[in-house]
Amino acid sequence: MHKFGDYTIEITPLSQEDGGGFLATFPDLYGCIADGETMEEAIKEAEAAFDCWVEACLEWDKDIPAPSFGNTSGRFVTCVPKSLHARLAARAKQAGASLNDFVVAKLAEV
Repeated sequence: MHKFGDYTIEITPLSQEDGGGFLATFPDLYGCIADGETMEEAIKEAEAAFDCWVEACLEWDKDIPAPSFGNTSGRFVTCVPKSLHARLAARAKQAGASLNDFVVAKLAEV
């Protein structure tokens, strides 16, 4: 059974020229894309696109690639407001850690 949560989703902002909002793509599933005004909406639409994509592959007897967990970089990139970045950098300095190590440690607590 193919599960939405097993596949990596890449969320990227769309330029105003492209209508704004966010684009959701699945690196493992060629042509399976969605978009939305917000990241949350793009993810919701990506789940619907995933379901349709898998259903079409099953109907047309096409192979569905397995998720490629082993090919991930472990890298997490996000843009945050400058004020939040400054507060995080200050907290990391107080903790004697790099900003990246501090943020990763905090995310691990979630």
